[in-house]
Amino acid sequence: MSTAQTLVLGAVAGLTIFLGLPLGRMQNVSANVKAFLSAIATGVLIFLLWDVLATAVDPIESALKAGRDGRFAWLAFLLTAGFALGVLTLVYYDTWMKRRRRRAFLGPGAASTAEFEEHPYFTGMSPARWLALFIATGIGLHNFSEGLAIGQSSARGQLSLAIVLIIGFGLHNATEGLGICAPLTGEKERPSWAFLGALGLIGGGPTFLGTLIGQAWVSESVSILFLALAAGSILYVVIELLNVGRVLASKLLVTWGVLLGLFLGFATDFILVAAGA
Repeated sequence: MSTAQTLVLGAVAGLTIFLGLPLGRMQNVSANVKAFLSAIATGVLIFLLWDVLATAVDPIESALKAGRDGRFAWLAFLLTAGFALGVLTLVYYDTWMKRRRRRAFLGPGAASTAEFEEHPYFTGMSPARWLALFIATGIGLHNFSEGLAIGQSSARGQLSLAIVLIIGFGLHNATEGLGICAPLTGEKERPSWAFLGALGLIGGGPTFLGTLIGQAWVSESVSILFLALAAGSILYVVIELLNVGRVLASKLLVTWGVLLGLFLGFATDFILVAAGA
């Protein structure tokens, strides 16, 4: 497989994320339906969190078992630092944004809610849209590492593995589109196609970028760092989505949605295993 063909297929694997994004324009959605969709997205993300951490920890454990203490310490540091950076950056950013919103709401003249919503700084960026953006960012970091796997397997001449990874990651990304758009369903104002397209590029575009870099440069350390960043980001989003679910619907409904999302995540992973990856 040529480099150009690998890059094209890597782009296709990333762009399947757009398949689920049109759901974000659904309106007149009940609180229960919205909570159930968010719970499914949470289940998919919990699977991704497990998948990402398992992939990142594997080479670290291998270094430890091989007695390579220096290598183990370096990779363990990258995992710890990347994970902390991934989750804490979003926590601090969200805290800063809430502070900005509070100032806009309580600013000079005791701004009304309507004035707050019309503030140019917040136009089109409701809390649901910020959450969708956070989800797309976490998934994008994860998909970058998937792209690295595609590119590196192709660069090593493992063409059958590269093709299987492209198919499997493409299926994964199709379910991740649901995770991104779940918070947007039922909003008073439909998100524009341009906004959904931007979310798709943030979430799926890194697959192509990772494929490009992985094709030219193999680095275990870089892969672990991005996996750790992705895991931290995904953990933050999972916490936020669970909070949303508890507010909107019963614990039973949310639990069933999370289970369904987990089953979807594992089902696509089993397809990879069955194909021999």
